[in-house]
Amino acid sequence: MKVKDLYKKAKQLQKTIVFPEAGFSDRTIDAVKIIQKKKIAKPILIGDESALVLRDKKLINFQIINPKTFPQKDMLAKKLYAKRKEKGMTYEEAEKLVTDPYYFSTLLVDEGFADGMIGGAETSTANMVRPALQVIKAKKKGGVVSSCFLMFGDNDFLKDKCLVIADCGLIKKPNAEELYQIACHSAETYKQLGLGEPKVAFLSFSTKGSAEDESVSVVREAYEKFKRKGYLCDGELQFDASMVPSVAKLKCPNSPIAGDANILIFPDLNSGNICYKAMQYVGGVKAVGPILQGLNKPVNDLSRGCSVEDIIMATAITAMQSQKEDLK
Repeated sequence: MKVKDLYKKAKQLQKTIVFPEAGFSDRTIDAVKIIQKKKIAKPILIGDESALVLRDKKLINFQIINPKTFPQKDMLAKKLYAKRKEKGMTYEEAEKLVTDPYYFSTLLVDEGFADGMIGGAETSTANMVRPALQVIKAKKKGGVVSSCFLMFGDNDFLKDKCLVIADCGLIKKPNAEELYQIACHSAETYKQLGLGEPKVAFLSFSTKGSAEDESVSVVREAYEKFKRKGYLCDGELQFDASMVPSVAKLKCPNSPIAGDANILIFPDLNSGNICYKAMQYVGGVKAVGPILQGLNKPVNDLSRGCSVEDIIMATAITAMQSQKEDLK
């Protein structure tokens, strides 16, 4: 995958993306200046306008919103209270949370002031995801919110292929229904990003019955349900059988994806998280994410070790996730 292609697609959309960490993240400031200059998206910076402009005079040309002085702060507090009062939140607690940059930014997205949100360079995934789950919520009642990583790199193994791998950041031990939903989310993400036709592999330590275990049964059940969606897919497969055509010919000669998967669905968080980090640090593959999936509107997390380039790419991904088309 060529990064410039992703940026080109995002530029055509001109989505508004909010950055809750602008007031205290140098990497975010460096990224949004490039994002605005290259017109990848329209940034909204959260923070004190005077302090931000004093810090960097170039920010005078940005839209900056201070949660404490936002004219519609009371409206956002009422919206938050209405969403959370059944869970025990008081109006006073809602008023306080509205001034938190993460809750405030999430509410801006929920109320349509912004198309999406990017954060996490300076906080944990839990602090990023909690407001999204409480305010924006899952697309389907009873549905899960999952995560994926976009993996790409110009190495001998991947060449120009781009992978979506899931779930590597949220759901610890998915059951068959959750694994099915993770696969649905990931196929949708792949299409939203304009990466081509999804080829989905449900991974295991077993290939087509070579081993038996409760975890293998979960993978098989999820695959059987997912294949009714009409996507090109297979399971259960070992990693090599899903990614190496010569191995697929030996282990699963009738596999419809024939060792050419571009979406990998891991059986649990342990395997997914370990694999993506190994690919990143040992294999030299670039990883962007975790990209949240299954929310009503896009909110995306960053690794606290992220680079400026990671923030820019996550912004482009968020812009593309905000497209409303029914993709499948």
